[in-house]
Amino acid sequence: MYTLELASLGDICESKFVCSKSLKIPRDLTEASLSGAGLSILAALFMMFLFGMELNNYLSVSTSTSVIVDKSTDGDFLRIDFNLSFPALSCEFASVDVSDVLGTNRLNITKTIRKFSIDPDLRPTGAEFHSGPISDFIKHGDEVEEESVEGSVVLSANNFDKLSHQFPILVVNFYAPWCYWSNRLKPSWEKAAKIIRERYDPEMDGRILLGKVDCTVEGDLCRRNHIQGYPSIRIFRKGSDVRDNHGHHDHESYYGDRDTDSLVKTMEELVAPIPVESHKPSLEGKVENTTESAKRPAPKTGGCRIEGYVRVKKVPGNLIISAHSGSHSFDAAQMNMSHVISHFSFGKMISPRVISDVKRLVPYLGGSYDRLNGRTFINHREIGANVTIEHYLQVVKTEVYTRRSYKLIEEYEYTAHSSLVQSLHIPVTKFHFELSPMQVLITENQRSFSHFITNVCAIIGGVFTVAGILDSILHNTLRLMKKVELGKNF
Repeated sequence: MYTLELASLGDICESKFVCSKSLKIPRDLTEASLSGAGLSILAALFMMFLFGMELNNYLSVSTSTSVIVDKSTDGDFLRIDFNLSFPALSCEFASVDVSDVLGTNRLNITKTIRKFSIDPDLRPTGAEFHSGPISDFIKHGDEVEEESVEGSVVLSANNFDKLSHQFPILVVNFYAPWCYWSNRLKPSWEKAAKIIRERYDPEMDGRILLGKVDCTVEGDLCRRNHIQGYPSIRIFRKGSDVRDNHGHHDHESYYGDRDTDSLVKTMEELVAPIPVESHKPSLEGKVENTTESAKRPAPKTGGCRIEGYVRVKKVPGNLIISAHSGSHSFDAAQMNMSHVISHFSFGKMISPRVISDVKRLVPYLGGSYDRLNGRTFINHREIGANVTIEHYLQVVKTEVYTRRSYKLIEEYEYTAHSSLVQSLHIPVTKFHFELSPMQVLITENQRSFSHFITNVCAIIGGVFTVAGILDSILHNTLRLMKKVELGKNF
């Protein structure tokens, strides 16, 4: 048994010698070489490159886009912002109307709308134009037209300027014979003019004169005073004309009741502050003007810029810009609805900070798809064509969700198709909008940090492994080549 134990110890010693011999690394593998150094440098550069790519991929924004059914609830409203310029539509009658398929019909919206008179070059000519509400229930007289009653003076382009500078107050009725409202006004106007003439004789008193202009005859005179609705009663005051503005006048328009008593009362209130001897307005002795709300500044120019917003239901509908009044008539042949669209968008206005975040996620969002912005629509057809300009808008809702803030924005994009249509009625500008039942959902994808660390470790291990394999192949190839050279020498 002792012999066997000695044998076993010998075997163990022999195995230890073999193990230590097998674990010994060959000298040529531990020696530095130029090829190994180059391979190590390449491996380190490649590792840094892959790490940079992975880091950039982790920090970059990744989004997913899906199309779902619109989640808007019943009763939600959509805001429409716009800035429109009409070179040939007066602010006096410019009206913003809204209608939809559910029966909503709102006329002459003023609360969220601002108007500015502009010249043909779209330049504003003054402060904001406050037209005020035009009543659809103006009182008219019951007088029957009498051929013998002619109290007002017929005005024309030849005598208009002379009389407007001669009398302190010149009140003019711009009318059209075919107009229903002009014909209703005529008996009361002539009777009131006769009463005023008797009380304030133009030759003896000379403070006020009532006149009338037939716009079918004196077309140029009416256009010079920017008359677009009939009848238009204008109040000219001596000394208020602006000579350096092509003879235009700063004057007022009368929108009050049109019966004889109301007209006479208004004229007397205009005359009361003016002394008989001087024919000039007096700063003292003014009487209380009970019809002040019926007189408002008349437009200085024939164009209008309309800006603001309206809120509409999220159903198919129309935004209409037109000349509107319940007590005036309009000559459709003279209406021109040419316009320039400076801005037209759906949804809430987005702040610049939010827009920058949106651009980071989705470069094409943030207002760049407002198709009508900056476009011009001009009616080049001849006068009398009765042309309505229509815009058909298809609106699509887009929502963007981010990992930092749950909901970033709610934006509406639209496509637009425009056309000029022959109309049998008063020409208008119509924006017909229709919302898509589907919406686009853009979501920012969350990237896992553990996945990033795993990829980095995989890069390091993979590069080391590949570098080791290449170094082994290169080393064995060089050693084989050396053996071949030694064999040739022997």
